[in-house]
Amino acid sequence: MRSTRATAALARLNSRSEGHHYTMAFTGSGLFVLRERIDGADKPLSENLSLDDFVRLVDSMGPKKIQRITKSEAAFMKQLTKKDSAS
Repeated sequence: MRSTRATAALARLNSRSEGHHYTMAFTGSGLFVLRERIDGADKPLSENLSLDDFVRLVDSMGPKKIQRITKSEAAFMKQLTKKDSAS
């Protein structure tokens, strides 16, 4: 289904944003609208957007999740940095 990417992006945003509840609407023309539920009413936060634009907007909102890296990944990145500066 086309809206699976949009639904997944919205779920990520809701998990990152405490105290906010975001929803989406799917228009008859196949476009998406981001909304925030405040006191039982939905307030639109965006205009009608295509799927790619909607996912890009939703991913850019809210706090970003800190990516965890392992010790081996950190050591590898350190080696890459040394090689780049040595050349």
